[in-house]
Amino acid sequence: MGQPKNPLEVLSLDQLRARKSAKWRAFGDEALPLWVAEMDTPLAEPVAAALHEAIELGDTGYPSSGPYIRAFCDFAKQHWGWTVSPSQVRPVRDVMSGAVEALKLVGEIADTVIVSSPVYPPFFKYPVSAGRRVVEAPLGPDGRLDFEMLEESFNLRTTGGQAAYLLANPHNPTGVAHTREELEKLAGLAADYGIRVVADEIHAPLVYSEARFTPYLSVDPRGYAIHAASKAWNLAGLKAGLMVAGEEAVDELENLPPEVPHGPTHLGVVAQTAAFTSGQPWLESLLTGLDANRKLLGELLAKHAPEVKYTAPEATYLAWLDFSAYGFTDDEPTPGVETPVLGPAKHLLKKAGVALTPGHPFGSGGEAHARLNFATSQSILTEAVERIGQSLR
Repeated sequence: MGQPKNPLEVLSLDQLRARKSAKWRAFGDEALPLWVAEMDTPLAEPVAAALHEAIELGDTGYPSSGPYIRAFCDFAKQHWGWTVSPSQVRPVRDVMSGAVEALKLVGEIADTVIVSSPVYPPFFKYPVSAGRRVVEAPLGPDGRLDFEMLEESFNLRTTGGQAAYLLANPHNPTGVAHTREELEKLAGLAADYGIRVVADEIHAPLVYSEARFTPYLSVDPRGYAIHAASKAWNLAGLKAGLMVAGEEAVDELENLPPEVPHGPTHLGVVAQTAAFTSGQPWLESLLTGLDANRKLLGELLAKHAPEVKYTAPEATYLAWLDFSAYGFTDDEPTPGVETPVLGPAKHLLKKAGVALTPGHPFGSGGEAHARLNFATSQSILTEAVERIGQSLR
């Protein structure tokens, strides 16, 4: 059987506007929503078949996660050459709640969590909700890990207790796929300063051909990694995630609260098991389409908004756009707007009818930036960038 059709070119704009998910409801029927990390695709056929079978059977009870764990371990071995034992893995509700549970295993209330900004906004919110304080060790000017900054932050960890480092691997929003050499250097620094690392690896299956995903735990047996099929197969509404402990951290899993492994939904487990088991052809077709879109985005920006700085990501379907040449400054949230839009994103929503994710919540380095989700059809992407260009002129 050949490769499935590019899933980004299956659904029409009218079909997408019929969706009731946050992406398509938050900004009304006129805006083109290229903001939250949700793709404009139908479900992969094996995933849809598994869900249909469950519904037809009335199979909507409590989750049984054993097949899910085995499917992930098999996928990791086949896709990344990474051998993971099921004894290292525990189900969690989703990636961010799993990351918080890992942070609890390696630290205490009031400890510090270090993040490399600009970074996924929940990296700031979730640890704080768990009683930690978050400090930034910003990325370098090239959007990659700044090891001088990291060492400085690790060295200062003793103020207010111990510290952990929360890593995005690949990085959201810059789309950097950290190299093995970078991760080995990070692991060495962490060992030198007694820092434990928790890696959010939800975008791991979404890496393009010029780069390679390196599992963090393949260089650090003391760390934790959190995985899910939700980003790569568009399953964010079907909650299920997996916490993976490094080989030297497995004993700590005994301290995981007993309710944590019961967090995933049954249909989330069913869907993500099918994705890891049978979703590879669909994923390959998706990556071909995303690769074409990230290149098209560069061409469109060069034509319609040439002063927007854009580096094609090595991973993810997210583009980190720098609008600083246009003189934008971040301002206060608009009163009465449920999802605040700051800086260039506010301008583009108002003047172009294009919804991007504002850069401000990503922390230092997010000023005058916005994040664009290019996991859509080429016609929608083209219209969106044309609108952006017109509004900037």
